[in-house]
Amino acid sequence: MEFGALFQGLLTVLTPENLLFALLGCVLGMLVGVLPGFGPAAAVSLLIPVTFGLSPTTAIIMLAAILYGAAFGGTITAVLLRIPGEASSVATTLDGYELAKRGRGGPALVIAAVGSFIGGLVGVVGFVLVAPFARIALEFGAPELFLVSFLGLLLITSFAGSNPAKALISAGVGLAIATVGLDPGVGIVRFGFDMPQLFDGIGLVAIVMGAFGLSEILAQAQRGPAGIAKPLSIGRLYPTRDDFRRSWKPFFRGSIIGFFMGLLPGSPGAATSLASYAAEKRFSKKHRSEFGRGAMEGVAGPESANNALAVSSMIPLFTLGIPTSATVAIMAGAFTVNGLIPGPLLFRDNPEVAWAIIASFLVGNVILLILNVPLVRVWIAVLRLPFAYLMAAILAFMFLGTYSINGSTFEIFVMVAAGVIGYVFHLLRVPLTPLVLAIILGPMLEENFQRSLALSRGDWGVFTSSPIATGLLVVCALAVALGASRPALAAFVRSRSRSRSRARVDA
Repeated sequence: MEFGALFQGLLTVLTPENLLFALLGCVLGMLVGVLPGFGPAAAVSLLIPVTFGLSPTTAIIMLAAILYGAAFGGTITAVLLRIPGEASSVATTLDGYELAKRGRGGPALVIAAVGSFIGGLVGVVGFVLVAPFARIALEFGAPELFLVSFLGLLLITSFAGSNPAKALISAGVGLAIATVGLDPGVGIVRFGFDMPQLFDGIGLVAIVMGAFGLSEILAQAQRGPAGIAKPLSIGRLYPTRDDFRRSWKPFFRGSIIGFFMGLLPGSPGAATSLASYAAEKRFSKKHRSEFGRGAMEGVAGPESANNALAVSSMIPLFTLGIPTSATVAIMAGAFTVNGLIPGPLLFRDNPEVAWAIIASFLVGNVILLILNVPLVRVWIAVLRLPFAYLMAAILAFMFLGTYSINGSTFEIFVMVAAGVIGYVFHLLRVPLTPLVLAIILGPMLEENFQRSLALSRGDWGVFTSSPIATGLLVVCALAVALGASRPALAAFVRSRSRSRSRARVDA
């Protein structure tokens, strides 16, 4: 039945309007993603204003295409500049750049595009198989929805790296921003400062564009043009038969690894691509010595894993409404802006929209596969443009896009303030993802908490009143315990590694 729904979604995507905007999204995403330092999160946040005025389905289809286009743009810089567009492209630089140095950058990019398509295909098939479980979440009431949103906030530790305190600071700032506006329970304006612009809260799009887009421009301006290398030539474009023979197994191994890794909290992109790279190095017997020197398997596996990860990381958003990465959090914001509620209610209230978006993942990857060869030389020409012109053009687009949200200069001030905060966070190495997650999940958390206590007349036992709520409460407790023990576990692993290293030296 779900494959039939996917087919209907595919027919929706293949209408001329949706197909045109999917194509436009892929091109715009590649254009922004190919700029050094701009990953998918920054690209999607920068281009959200482009979707204003479109229908919700068309808007999300275009943003999904921007997401995949930007991810592939990051692959181009990883191969030709040795600059990963995002963390998940780190493994691609190891062999992709070495292939480009040998004049085989073109075949590496084509293999990366084919691997991305196969990874996306495996991800969509897995998505269809997992989608029926969203029906369970339709049984959720206010207590269950509160616990789900609370669990999403607890997963903030997944983005904390080695310093959970910084992630909590970022989440605290996000929750503070989320409290501005009308109280969902009593309808009183909070922190409005007698400014009508704040009565409905602070606009999410302006915050996202500033925190991810403007802060990245400021960071790039700090580094200056001297820190940006010039791309290598791509040489011959098409791979040989031997390249495909060596790549087809890594395509599927990487796709499976990426799909299951994408279901984990935090969607660890770098860990996924490196896990796929390590797997290929282990499985390869004849060409193991080529890894790190230009092995095609070192591009095929990680790139397949990256795209399968990108699709499967959407599953928690579609089934539970929980974003698991910065880019998915921005996509969740785009859903909200377009009047859609990410989560199980999306399948109940707007099934045609949900399945059209899922089908667009596949269509977008087909478009990227077709566009890869003819446009790669165009992106190289873009990379050779003067640094100052590129940054000025992006900055102008950001200001125009932000102003177009409500036709208000207040949104521009919000974007600038968010950009400054994002830049300070960048300097202090405070993650921005918890901030965005808190802004998105905060209202859902507060509203369902108030509704639960109102329905139970203040009885806190409502949060254990059903088996689902009790199970979610146990999962929340496990998440807290895991987050608290993570630093100790990391310290234990580091001490064991040092002990083994000393033992080898003594031996």
